[in-house]
Amino acid sequence: MLFTLAHTSYGQIVKLKGNVYDSSRIYPLEAVTVLTSAGKGTVTNSAGFYEIEVSMNDSIWFSYLNKPTVKYPVARIKDFTQFDLSLQVNIPVLKEVKVTPRNYKLDSIRNRIEYEKIFNFHRPNVSSLTTIGPTGAGIDINELIRVFQFRKNRNMEKFQNRLEEQEHDKFVDHRFSKALVRRLTQLDGDALDSFILMFRPSFEFTAISSDYDFQTYIKDSFEKFKRGRAYRSPMNRQNN
Repeated sequence: MLFTLAHTSYGQIVKLKGNVYDSSRIYPLEAVTVLTSAGKGTVTNSAGFYEIEVSMNDSIWFSYLNKPTVKYPVARIKDFTQFDLSLQVNIPVLKEVKVTPRNYKLDSIRNRIEYEKIFNFHRPNVSSLTTIGPTGAGIDINELIRVFQFRKNRNMEKFQNRLEEQEHDKFVDHRFSKALVRRLTQLDGDALDSFILMFRPSFEFTAISSDYDFQTYIKDSFEKFKRGRAYRSPMNRQNN
């Protein structure tokens, strides 16, 4: 239904409705502030819809991200039931993102691929300097150059050691998980965190122990934990 100034008295209160979109006129804008010169206000919902009471002598304007529009005299609005507006705002359309659960084995493989050169790094030695070709044995010039790159070799070794330590820690986290410890001990909260910190096994033990031996270690450690003894496992990395 159309309303004009001829059909409505100057001071009459009416409800003004509409939707606010971005500049494409496709995507609705949520949380757009709608204000009147009479001091009333509202905001658009998730569908960009708003509804507000106005009088014919009011003006109305919109504000989004602290950027107000011009004021629109209510008396000049022809349709009070559908006063739609598009603002000069571009809504970025994000590509579909697939979320997959963490997988230790896949993460480890990706890490190895990403840092393949670091993991495979070795200091040049006599055997690496020697190459066998069609004309016999010779010296690999590239390997010879690497011999004198002391700082680079040292930094590469440090980085390699750091990556290996991180990989070891992640492996221990994978086997000595909160879910497993909670299931075997029924611990939770701060007690669970304290137990995991106190009895965290070394990488070497974690790597060679069977599931039975590993779970037995957790159960035995839990008995010591319950007794409240100052205990340090012979297999724990905190051993002196």
